[in-house]
Amino acid sequence: MGFTREDVKQAISDGLLSFPITDFDADGGFDAERYRQRLAWFISHEISAVFVAGGTGEFFNLSQDEFREIVRLAVKVVDGKLPVIASAGLSVATGSAFARIAEEEGADGILLMPPYLTECPQDGLVEYARRICDSTSISVIYYNRGNGIMKPDAVKRLADACPNLIGLKDGKGDMQALNRIIKTVGDRLAYVGGVPTAEIMAEAYLAVGVNTYSSAVFNFVPDMAVTFYKALRAGDTDTVRRISREFFLPFVDLRDHKAGYAVSLIKAGAEIIGRPAGSVRAPLEMPSAKERQCLEKLIALGRAYGDEESRLGQ
Repeated sequence: MGFTREDVKQAISDGLLSFPITDFDADGGFDAERYRQRLAWFISHEISAVFVAGGTGEFFNLSQDEFREIVRLAVKVVDGKLPVIASAGLSVATGSAFARIAEEEGADGILLMPPYLTECPQDGLVEYARRICDSTSISVIYYNRGNGIMKPDAVKRLADACPNLIGLKDGKGDMQALNRIIKTVGDRLAYVGGVPTAEIMAEAYLAVGVNTYSSAVFNFVPDMAVTFYKALRAGDTDTVRRISREFFLPFVDLRDHKAGYAVSLIKAGAEIIGRPAGSVRAPLEMPSAKERQCLEKLIALGRAYGDEESRLGQ
């Protein structure tokens, strides 16, 4: 573990966050060498933390052995340059096991995913998260999403009970609810935007004091993702709205064609730019040929925005 809790909190409070896809080979197994190359490429760009084996990285489809190998490799490749944050969740026992593996392999924190399947009462969510927080000494970011949505009082109780809880990632996009949490809990936690294709909500996040978000499209248009983030933070509304209108809105329309495309399109995009990561695992499905053609056009546009930023920076 190379970063303190305060270091991790600061890293996820400002700057673009990356969530790399997980590389699978032709037989569907984890491809360590291609993943190593992907991570090295990722950290050559302007990001503030790396979230491995997250939602975009198909955490829900990984065995514990694969998870251990992914975290171990990420810590080695990143080599202390940035915080490495892995994932945990599903049940108290399983989440605690994943958290312990992440800590053993040198990760700086975990992103705590919602419990598996069932609807949950607020007290139950607090207990679920508290017990997993208590199973590890590394930093924890709670992912407020799906069946794991905590209300402000529950978030505050969890923060009061768990010193290693350093952040909350919003996966719902309800700005009123998020603003209430921020006003209730204050700067005890760092806050991260985490709805699928978070850029589409970036201006709303910024308005309530959330300065950063997870960028899935970084996997195939990293320069454009950085350009967009810099424009957002600089108050360049013209650039933000132009990229939103011409890239992100059509991308969201494409993403909404089929459930799970928030991950599947990212893998397809990586293949299009010459950095293939294999297919998604069931129950997800890869895009159709027609959908891939639409994505190719968007990627060409996105790359042009990245090239434009590079020219301006020279």
